[in-house]
Order: sequence, then structure tokens, then C-alpha cells
Amino acid sequence: MKHFKTYDKQDVLSLTRLRRFETRLGESIQVIADKAHWEESLAQSTARYIMLGIPEDIGVRANHGVGGTDSIWVPFLSAFLNIQSNDFLVGDEILLMGHFDFGDLKYVIEQNAQSYDEKIDAYRHAVNTIDDEVEELIRHITALKKVPIVIGGGHNNAYPLIKGAAKGLHKAGILPLAQINSINLDAHSDFRPAEGRHSGNGFRYAEEDGYLQKYCIIGLHENYLPQNVWLDIVNNPFMDFITYEDIFVHEKRTFMQAVAHATTFTEDGYTGIELDLDCIEKTLSSALTPAGILPLHARQYLAFTGSDSNVAYLHICEGAAQLADGRKDETTGKLVSYLVSDFIKAHDNTTQVV
Repeated sequence: MKHFKTYDKQDVLSLTRLRRFETRLGESIQVIADKAHWEESLAQSTARYIMLGIPEDIGVRANHGVGGTDSIWVPFLSAFLNIQSNDFLVGDEILLMGHFDFGDLKYVIEQNAQSYDEKIDAYRHAVNTIDDEVEELIRHITALKKVPIVIGGGHNNAYPLIKGAAKGLHKAGILPLAQINSINLDAHSDFRPAEGRHSGNGFRYAEEDGYLQKYCIIGLHENYLPQNVWLDIVNNPFMDFITYEDIFVHEKRTFMQAVAHATTFTEDGYTGIELDLDCIEKTLSSALTPAGILPLHARQYLAFTGSDSNVAYLHICEGAAQLADGRKDETTGKLVSYLVSDFIKAHDNTTQVV
């Protein structure tokens, strides 16, 4: 994997603040034992969860968005590795594998593309490279019946996650066909037309290429749902959504009823759990919203889906510690650490094995 950096124990401990009489997750979490033979090390690991980062904003920029989704990975790690290792979450079932670094792709585009349109085209072309490498790793992880936990980057990465997980679970003999379901807590559908790869059409490509079976969106904002996308969704029996307005404005159902509806809709297969941080009110992201769900809702969503779904993977994306326009929020990484720990605690108490 050309763009993947594998971690060792020293990498982990460099971000872990050791303290006498305490044990942090960074001390108990697993890493790849032999970087040169990472496939064998991964297969031999007892870890159930394989954590990795995709700190890139190429897909967001390709979607005419504000860059900065490449900034969340390290702040997340700094918070997550310093969680207390205790009876609630020990950490020894987690393997921190490393992260992708696509900085060279971005550098070439910035140096060579002359116009705005040329940059958009180049970014969309670069997303294809990201797709291929992410898919390969996710396929390998899921074929070992382990659960990938993927942090950072744009929502463009939903496509290689769905594709890789579907292929991996099929290879493992778990799925008769290389298809999985997806639940997405998001203000946007990310089902825009297949006009070239970007953060707004990952689920469209996954559906058109036959890897996405059922897709349910929770908290979709009516103000940001294009009419053509709305028609595509309502005319597809394998797709469903509950809008933010129906939950919180019109109060047709509670938030947890909406989540339960999504898990029921997708209960017939393995499901990728997606959380776009731009749905959380005032959380720094590529499309920050003043009117969204609370962090508590996001935590409840991951706890419920983690325990009530046949999980293929967890993907938390679109968040930022610093955006390209200068806006900063040092708490975003800590929020993501809460979300990941909630998911693992809930899923680890189930008997499901991917």
C-alpha cells in the first residue's frame, strides 16, 4: 500500500500521556507486530477492531467544499489513546493499524492545476486512487472477520468502505453476494449524480456498482436535498430516510425511533455504520450547521447501531480541527473519541462476529 503508514508501539506511546497508577488505552491497544509482513500480523492478532485514519480532504475539495477534513486524525488519536483503560473499555481488542497519507496527490494538484475547474477535475481523478487503496485494505480486514473503524477524510470514502467490506465479507464466506447495507446519520444524502468521484456521491457509486443493497439516512435536512436526488430515493424500494424536520420540527417520531427504524430496515444483512459530523450542531466540519443534532444524539446513535446491527464497519467522517478558511475547534477530536468508545462498548457486548 503506497500511501499507508503502519504504526508501531512507539508511535502510539508518543501520543499517550503516561501517569502513575493509571493505564491508558495507548498502553493496552495493539499494533502491527511486523510491518514488513503486516498481512500475517493482522491475521494473527486477537483484536476484533482494526482502527485506521484517512486524513484527506481531496474528496471534499472535489465536491466544491471547504478543505480541512485532513486535520482530525491526530487530535482524535491524542484524545482516544488517553482514555482510561478500565472495566468499561480495556482496549486490548483494538488494533491501531495506522493512516493513509495522500499528501503527495494533493501537492501535485496544487502545483500543476491552473484554473479552478482544472483543480476540480484533478481532485476527482485523485479520489479514484484513494478509492483503490482504501478498498484494498478494507477488503483484507473484513475478510479476516474483523471490524474496521475508520476516522477522518471526506464522505467520499464511504464508497471504498462499502465496496471493500462487501468483497471482504463475501471472500470470508459470510455473504452470498458482495453486497452490504448502510445506515448514515447525515444532514445530506451524499447520493448526488455520478459526475466524477467526490464526497457527495459515494453512496451513488456504491449503489450503481452493485455493492450497496439497502441504504437508510437519518436526519436528512430537507433544505439540502436536491429534487432529482429526492426522486431517486423515493422511487427506490431499497432506500429510505427520515428527515431532521420530521424528527425534531414536526415530531412525527423520536430520534431513537428513527434509529430503530433504520436498523430494522437493514437487519437482513451486514451494515456499514456511517456518521457524518456535519449533522452535529456547531461541530467543525466541511459543512458546519447551526441547526443539527446534539452530540448526545450521535452517541446514542452509535451505541444503538453498534448493538443492534450486524456491523460491517464504522466510518466517522467530515470532521475537522481546523478548516482551510482558518476556523478552528480543538474539541472535535475529543468528541470523536467519545463516539468511537461508545460504539466499541456497545458492539463488544454483543455476540455478533463479522
